[in-house]
Amino acid sequence: MSDKNKTADMIKRARAFCEPFRVTDGSRFRLKDIDPGDTLHLTAGDKAQAQEELARGVQVLADMQDKLYAQDKWAVLLIFQALDAAGKDSAIKHVMSGVNPQGCNVHAFKTPSAEELDHDYLWRCMKALPNRGHIGIFNRSYYEEVLAVRVHPEYLKAQKIPPRLIGRDIWKQRFEDIVNFERYLARNGMAICKFFLHVSKDEQKRRFLERIDNPAKNWKFSYADIEERGFWSQYQKVYEDMIRHTSTRFAPWYVVPADHKWFTRVVVAAAVINTLASLDLRYPQVPAEKQKELAAARQQLMAE
Repeated sequence: MSDKNKTADMIKRARAFCEPFRVTDGSRFRLKDIDPGDTLHLTAGDKAQAQEELARGVQVLADMQDKLYAQDKWAVLLIFQALDAAGKDSAIKHVMSGVNPQGCNVHAFKTPSAEELDHDYLWRCMKALPNRGHIGIFNRSYYEEVLAVRVHPEYLKAQKIPPRLIGRDIWKQRFEDIVNFERYLARNGMAICKFFLHVSKDEQKRRFLERIDNPAKNWKFSYADIEERGFWSQYQKVYEDMIRHTSTRFAPWYVVPADHKWFTRVVVAAAVINTLASLDLRYPQVPAEKQKELAAARQQLMAE
């Protein structure tokens, strides 16, 4: 099978893995309809097969990113949201392991700084948007403004927003602003792909205990994670609401089962491949004048 046919086959398989979890119209979305432990047709015995699928996907991604960089037309933004211990970091690490670091930037957004609180909530993310030809990865993002900030009203009070602008419609307004922002980006050549890694409460507990019991993972644990776990039901509600209001065709959400990391990584890689495949990426055509220049340079080198 030729390289071109192998890539086409990989794209077809990728679509089959990611489409079941793609949400482009959130009006009927319910979080309970996605099983965090789902692995489609694969079983635990197929883990090795899934890892091979991921390895092939990483190779295809590397080729696609090279064309994205050379073409210098599109930018790609990957957004990852999840509760603690859902596997965002490991998904990013494994899926993007083959891409050229020169064309990929990862930004982790944590508690806003004093400077960031002196600006609107989109400001710090706008500064980190990828250039054309690049892939930008947001490990958490402006979506925290309708998630953590909604669960913890005290965060909203710290944002210095004039009180009369904080009404009961503020979350609806933020959903509208985010959708309009993403529409603007899409209209200017930004391909947006958003992931919610959906982990179960039992699996999160198991991973927390592993971080506590394994000395090599102690550094990953924070007692604040346990405190946030106490808001589990509130977070389920706000995540569902976020996906219902911000899923669009130009910036879809992928609600990825996250109880099995090996499967999560396959779905994430598949979704990124599917996104890049939609951009008609190719190396720039060299004009006739440039081809003559290349031929002359080759002749000169061969004559040495």
